[in-house]
Formats: sequence, C-alpha cells, structure tokens
Amino acid sequence: MTNLNFVLLQAAPGGGGGMVQLVLMGGIILVFWLFMIRPQAKKAKDQKKFVDNMQKGDKVVTIAGIHGTISKINEDNTLQLEVSPGSYLKIEKSSISMEWSQALAKANA
Repeated sequence: MTNLNFVLLQAAPGGGGGMVQLVLMGGIILVFWLFMIRPQAKKAKDQKKFVDNMQKGDKVVTIAGIHGTISKINEDNTLQLEVSPGSYLKIEKSSISMEWSQALAKANA
C-alpha cells in the first residue's frame, strides 16, 4: 500500500501541469490580442471612417507623400486630387494617409 500512495503522489503534479500550460497559453493569446490585433482593428476602423468622411476641398496627403486638395469625389471609390493649380490626379480613396493628412491639418491650423 505504501508503494501505491507513492505512485499516486507522483502522478498528481503531472495532471495539474497540463492545466497550468493551458492557462499560460490562454494568457499569451490574450496578451497577443490586446497588444496586436485590437489596435490594428481600431486603426483600420478609424481609417475607413476618415476615408468615408472626406469632402471636396479637404487638403490631404497620399501614402506616396503627394500633397493636394480634393476637387471631386467619384462614385468608383476614386477622387480627383488637385496637386497644383490646373494639375489633377485620379487616385484611389484608400491611398489617402489618415496620419499625414491629420498632421497637415494641424500644421495649417
């Protein structure tokens, strides 16, 4: 009987180890979600809201660094950007940089 108690005592910590590993893995997934996935999803949502709220006359900067003023918003998710008086570029709405455009607006204000 003494041998049986010894075997049971040795087996008990091994069974609880799997639960600890499961909790640690859950914690790692939670931290990954909090610091990586959630902020990216929020940034994408803010970018979409920014693009949807653009209006004629807004001064914007593209991802490529082109500065201009929106002169026309087309139905096909493009816009006409006036880069200098009389010079227009047709670009995709999604190519507008929210961060750079907001920094330009703050600098001009």
